[in-house]
Amino acid sequence: MSARHTSPGLFRRVALPLAALLGVVAAAGVTVVALRVTSGADCSGALPLKVAVTPAALDVVNAAAQDYQRSQPVVNGRCVQVQVESRNAADVANELPTAQINPHSLWIPDSSMWAAEAQRQAAETGPEAPKLDIKPSLATSPLVMAGSAQAMSKIGFPVTPVSWARVVDPKVQVTMSDPTMTSEGLASLFVIRTLLGNPDGTPKPELVGTLLRVGRSAVPSVRDSFGRVTTDAEKAPLFAATEQSVVANNRSVKDNAVLGAPPKEGTLSFDYPLVRVSRPNEPEGIGEAAAEFEKTLRSAETSKRFGEAGFRTVQGAAPAKWSTDVEGVQAGDVKLIETPDADQVSELLRTWGAISLDMRMLTVIDVSGSMIEKSGNGRTRVEAATAASMTALGMLPDTTQIGLWAFSTDKKPPNDWIELVPIGPLGEPIAGVARRKRLEAGASQLPGLVGGGTALNDTTLAAYRHVLSGYDPSKVNSVVLMTDGRNDDISSIDTAALIETLKRESDPAKPVPIIMVGLGDEVDMDALRSISAATGGKAYQAPNPEDIRGVLLDAVSQRRCRPNC
Repeated sequence: MSARHTSPGLFRRVALPLAALLGVVAAAGVTVVALRVTSGADCSGALPLKVAVTPAALDVVNAAAQDYQRSQPVVNGRCVQVQVESRNAADVANELPTAQINPHSLWIPDSSMWAAEAQRQAAETGPEAPKLDIKPSLATSPLVMAGSAQAMSKIGFPVTPVSWARVVDPKVQVTMSDPTMTSEGLASLFVIRTLLGNPDGTPKPELVGTLLRVGRSAVPSVRDSFGRVTTDAEKAPLFAATEQSVVANNRSVKDNAVLGAPPKEGTLSFDYPLVRVSRPNEPEGIGEAAAEFEKTLRSAETSKRFGEAGFRTVQGAAPAKWSTDVEGVQAGDVKLIETPDADQVSELLRTWGAISLDMRMLTVIDVSGSMIEKSGNGRTRVEAATAASMTALGMLPDTTQIGLWAFSTDKKPPNDWIELVPIGPLGEPIAGVARRKRLEAGASQLPGLVGGGTALNDTTLAAYRHVLSGYDPSKVNSVVLMTDGRNDDISSIDTAALIETLKRESDPAKPVPIIMVGLGDEVDMDALRSISAATGGKAYQAPNPEDIRGVLLDAVSQRRCRPNC
């Protein structure tokens, strides 16, 4: 039965609190809009229509709900009661495929990226999962680079157009909101990935390095970035935000307004789609109620409210009156790039998940006599390996646990290895000096330790057992070993026995992949591949010094899938 709109006079008159008559009841983040009683001659009981909406659009959707309720909608003899709940899009996307208790029937996320991801997850869940129908947008707002006037001036704004290239510049202070929790972070990740990713979807070393650097200062919410500008505009970093959030922020603060501008290379537009979420066992009439409320959401009055709240139209037009002095943004046209599809969103989240995982790693570097040989850039192999390791080290957070060994034959009899720095958090002090500094000092000792043969096999087994013995389930545990040769220690375990031992001692519940990096052209890559494969790791060859850093960053980017890559 279609929704009917009847005169309020037809309903049984009862005494109601003023708040109920006005239609606003707020509790636990849910706004219930109800302008009528739920029983009477033409209305027997309520038909709840639950709507999840991104916080930025909450006020507009609440106002639309009140407009809709004023017409006293009835479906199948039941009063439609709109319940609007402010929800983060990422949270809803993760919950929708399996949510069974009091689920939403309409969802307005800030970006169809999350709608597509939820749709993908639902398709993989099974027949009990909801069906998501992603409908056209209600409004738009482009992602802009934002910051205090001081921060924006440091990158040349407004004389020089804003550029995403500055985001990946290590000299520019930038923060990013968590891509797993915010659309702004996910969109930023996509743009950076577009600039620095390979065509096949794998990340370039520059992308991994940038994400490691930016990820160290990632914040849970864009509100945190706006808050930094409010409290200390001089030191607050740049960040990505929707244009609408810049407008809303500047209307609510008296001092330290935020400036926002779309990058010249192009940017993503947040499209605020309406998503119909239907389930096999949903109450009869929900579909009709949702369709009727959609008409109100797409009305001229609601569109006007979206514009007043700082959104652009579905076509991307902004109110002409906007100015940098008042709203912090300009109303001109914005160059847009295509929104990522579900597969791209999934790949982005996997990349971030791998890079943001904390780790516990033992770095083991060959200091046999051949490591003194010159490499392509004039440095010795040991110097190139050291430089690459320290570059990657500088990108990791203080919670990361790192240790450092050096090895060659009889380096510290009866062992073939020497511990320069024990495994532990980079920020933890050792005798009053942070482990990060201790690692730098230990690495500087490596050239002076060069000499002897390549005690590869015994050292590999010892390193594996050492990491396994202190396994930390909260981190990715691994061994990274760099060598330029092959095992030439005749007194050590042979390669076949080493591989069998590693397979036997491997514990699926405690994976410790060994990442082997072969330096130069003389390295025994067949042996390295077999050894690493026995633990679920991977072997790389770095013929040139400039390849080493890329190899290490690639190993970092694949941490999430080890040992099953």
